[in-house]
Amino acid sequence: MKEKSYNIKLFLLIVITLFFFSTSSLLARAALINNHIDAFSFTFFRLFFGALTLLLIFFIKEKKYPINIKINWLSAFCLFLYAITFSYAYINLDAGIGTLILFAIVQLVIMKIAFLRGEKISKRKSFGIFLAFMGLFYLLFPSEELNLPFYYVLLMIISGFAWAFYTILGKKSINALYNTTDNFVKALLFTTIFYLLFIDSIYFNSYGVLLAFISGGITSSLGYLLWYHILPQIDISTSGIIQLIVPPLAIVLGIFLLDETFTFKLFFSTDIILIGIAIAILNSKNVKRSL
Repeated sequence: MKEKSYNIKLFLLIVITLFFFSTSSLLARAALINNHIDAFSFTFFRLFFGALTLLLIFFIKEKKYPINIKINWLSAFCLFLYAITFSYAYINLDAGIGTLILFAIVQLVIMKIAFLRGEKISKRKSFGIFLAFMGLFYLLFPSEELNLPFYYVLLMIISGFAWAFYTILGKKSINALYNTTDNFVKALLFTTIFYLLFIDSIYFNSYGVLLAFISGGITSSLGYLLWYHILPQIDISTSGIIQLIVPPLAIVLGIFLLDETFTFKLFFSTDIILIGIAIAILNSKNVKRSL
């Protein structure tokens, strides 16, 4: 009974976390699509409000600030790299398509790392992953119906690599609140350096800042905090597979909330990916162990 209750609680935390992940894409696209804010400013405010939220939570709980200059620099850089390329990619990618590319790349990198670490991957899970990637390949293959801009796809691919390594580094976390707060604060430093080296002008209005606040102060900070809490409790391969649930959520929300285009190609590729996920994760012998 105790184990069943634990699994239900973990499952609910995963569902909440994945919902936060999908809404982050929508918020970025909504902010950037009508020029409410530039990509750099969205990234900066997203990380700033995320860091502020986490610092307040940490201070209330621990009565101190968690910054340690000797650790977390790699994971903080991965968070920054993910966030900055994520924002610039959404200048010219729909929320659903961007999310699909992002988390498919995450899955590819994580499965490769899991394999190198000797994690056992069943034939069923391998087939499910292969099927999911066939869906992604079909989506990205150029056609008259949907021809994606190479530069922005490349930015989202880089973002996917960064998030994958951020996820893998999170497997070692023994204090999710401490590590996530420290990551956000240090990622702000990398963002400032990026501004000094590359940014000539910025622009934003109150609506753009509001969306960045919701993205950083709620969906990102709390979502990433929950993610670092969940990661030590599941397999590396499972952490990659379950994130592929995010794109279909973002696609549906993007269609209804942002009036994004829904094509047969997008529908078919999403279905293939979902079927692949189901085959990979819904293995009666391994579900309890994975989750």
